[in-house]
Amino acid sequence: MLKKLAQASLAAAVSAIALLPMLGAAPAVAQEGEDIDITIGWVPPDITGVFKTATNFFELAAQDANKNGFNVKILTKSPTSPTAFAEQVSIIEDMIQRKVDLIAVSPAEVATVKPALVRATQAGIPVVVVNLLEPIDGVDVSSYIGFDNTQGAEVSAYSVVDYFGGPGVLGTGEKVDVEPGTYLDLKFWEDLASKLSAEDKAKIKARGAIIEGVAGGFFSTARLNGFRKVLEQFPGIEIVGGTCAGDWNREKGTRCAEDILQGNQDDLDFIWAASNEMGLGAMLVAGAQNGLETTQDGAEIGNKKVAIFTNDVTPESVDRIAEGKMIAETTHGFADWGWFGTKFAVELACGLEVPKTFDIRPRSVYEANARNFYPEPKLESIDWKAIRANCKKAD
Repeated sequence: MLKKLAQASLAAAVSAIALLPMLGAAPAVAQEGEDIDITIGWVPPDITGVFKTATNFFELAAQDANKNGFNVKILTKSPTSPTAFAEQVSIIEDMIQRKVDLIAVSPAEVATVKPALVRATQAGIPVVVVNLLEPIDGVDVSSYIGFDNTQGAEVSAYSVVDYFGGPGVLGTGEKVDVEPGTYLDLKFWEDLASKLSAEDKAKIKARGAIIEGVAGGFFSTARLNGFRKVLEQFPGIEIVGGTCAGDWNREKGTRCAEDILQGNQDDLDFIWAASNEMGLGAMLVAGAQNGLETTQDGAEIGNKKVAIFTNDVTPESVDRIAEGKMIAETTHGFADWGWFGTKFAVELACGLEVPKTFDIRPRSVYEANARNFYPEPKLESIDWKAIRANCKKAD
């Protein structure tokens, strides 16, 4: 009898094994108590400024995960400059060869990296795109983490309007009470502007100049369009000269500011730089020439001083805002990029679902709320234990 039972059990096992190719073998799962190894390839276009901040929070999230049953490694590599497009493609190709578990990338230019991202997904490597919400046609991107660049620049333009006489929290116009934690996002500013008559809008006056990123590039064009779209409603705010391309770089942004100030020594009221690396360069130039307008000076047109407005937000720029040396900046959530970039990457490697898009609403940072963003940005905690418990990845 025992012999017959053993034979029956063996036959059943053989039959089950024979069925596996047809049914698809169940995925192996790492055993409880084992750390799960996950390597994330992170490919930013640069490793300074905002991307340094994002990289720091990729690492911090990994450290948090590694206390809870994971062994997450962030493999970071960037090209030598944000305009070295071919280098970024080569780095992505290298990540594919290394067989990382996931590639997170902030494209220097979307069209350039697209073929490499297609090859990554064809190799079975999920892709998370950071710094972008617009879908990349023809690429099966698992998740987009980012913000609308056009809206980010619109928020910055409204900060300029506010400072030079519009309603809000800055400058000389009508002051609006805001509750702590209120998002000064695009809706906040649009609601205020909707109450202004055409006559009110025409009374708001200033002369400014623009430092853009890479001339003709996707991100720079989007920000320029957003900034100009808002200012079209305010005919008293004049942009002098053409835009100067600072290539998202502080050194080049500094040179742009020098040229702008040399050409407009007596009648420039503000500079808007499309990124804070360039904005910090402009701030240093204006300060060195004793021509920087601070919040302590107050908003005043025609005083031969320039107010600096910019986009992005990093620990350094928050410090300058808290000191009153830059008037306002629009945050795009670079800490969020890294924090949630690691979270989504681990979840994807574990075979779990993630949001297709994660929208970080651009919002204004100014002297009164600066410390909500750095040195300790408010980020939601990640339940790594739950992710570990549901992880389907086997080493």
